[in-house]
Amino acid sequence: MSGHSKWSSIKHKKGAADAKRGKIFTRLIREITVAARMGGGDPTGNPRLRSAIAAAKTENMPKENIERAIKKGTGELEGTSYEESSYEGYGPGGVAVLVDCLTDNKNRTVAEVKHAFERHGGNLGEPGCVAWMFDKKGLIVIEKDQVDEEKLLDLALEAGAEDVNDEESEFEVITDPGDFEAVKETIDAANIPYTLAEISMIPKNTVKLEGKKAQQMLNLMQALEDNDDVSNVYANFDIPDEVMEALG
Repeated sequence: MSGHSKWSSIKHKKGAADAKRGKIFTRLIREITVAARMGGGDPTGNPRLRSAIAAAKTENMPKENIERAIKKGTGELEGTSYEESSYEGYGPGGVAVLVDCLTDNKNRTVAEVKHAFERHGGNLGEPGCVAWMFDKKGLIVIEKDQVDEEKLLDLALEAGAEDVNDEESEFEVITDPGDFEAVKETIDAANIPYTLAEISMIPKNTVKLEGKKAQQMLNLMQALEDNDDVSNVYANFDIPDEVMEALG
């Protein structure tokens, strides 16, 4: 499993997402606002907005917060103007890292992202240095004790999934981004709970980490995610579940 998805799954299980709900809401509101500004306020004709609203509902964001964010994006309400920016770099052990941001001050953001890399054993790279190592895919992560493997395979593949991977204690359902919503709706309809469902950047290969480098990598992930301007962090590290849970 990719470092990002494994990290997110373990945080969810530990309840860390609940502890940071305010920060999660801030990021989701920014994403909804930008999506509405770029593609309009009607989710039926705006896939990015539709995905952002679905993510907000998964986090139990109140309906009025969602509607207000959409109106800020369409200009019906005043709001801060955010720009998209992405950064690439290397973590401990040569791990490839992608950082997506929504910011109202790019100079501040790049300085803070660069500082996080340097503080935790990594370095910021040039645009394009690691992006080629990832593919954009839909990703749904389901704990093995929540579903029968054969049932999941039948459901997911029939709904259009590309693959179902067996990863330690979980299954990863991989889809083309265009098929993600259909596959997710099928899994929802079957009442199968999942720990993660998103459009993600899936690495083509992974870098195994242990010991000090594993701890540094998790510290880097945490530092980046603690930044309000950072919307997503993707990385191709591979740390065993038990090691990650002990370190995290």
